[in-house]
Amino acid sequence: MNTPRQPQRSTPAPRLPGDVFIWYVILLEGATFCVLFAAFAFARARHLELFRSAQQQLDVGASAINTMLLLTASWCVARAVLAARGGWRSRALGWLGAGMAGGAAFVALKLMEYADKAAQGIGLSTNLFFDFYFILTGFHLLHVVAGLLGLALAGAGLMRQMPGTLNAHALETVAAFWHLVDLLWLVLFPLVYVMR
Repeated sequence: MNTPRQPQRSTPAPRLPGDVFIWYVILLEGATFCVLFAAFAFARARHLELFRSAQQQLDVGASAINTMLLLTASWCVARAVLAARGGWRSRALGWLGAGMAGGAAFVALKLMEYADKAAQGIGLSTNLFFDFYFILTGFHLLHVVAGLLGLALAGAGLMRQMPGTLNAHALETVAAFWHLVDLLWLVLFPLVYVMR
């Protein structure tokens, strides 16, 4: 006697969070930074003493605080995505606001670092190390600002939606970019500030 077979549950295919286009942007930006990191490492190997002496003028403590700010901000953004997927608008907005506050604090601290360097007479043409320093950290800072603008737009989109049935797609998209920004800093911080 044949017993009827139970219908099998189909598991959804795994997908990348957010819009597919952002992953092309992430790959392109990641590749661009890889080239810059490789150029920095090559120049450092050829001018080791210059790079070591110039690094002594950087504030490692402030940059470590910036690292913690970005890591905390990324954690908050991830919590915001989870809350939005669960339909909890106020929680999602709260976590998003906390993440944006961490990102804004990063920007403020980085601008204070630039102001300190300018007060010391250090600029883009000071030496090869500071050329790389300003290009790498400045390019990264632009990505942080772009990420903050994207998070603000995603937050505005969440505010227009009804609680309980939130569409987290836009927030997932921006969060993917935000996590790239965090990852890039986790390479940039030891490479530029710590490695002697």
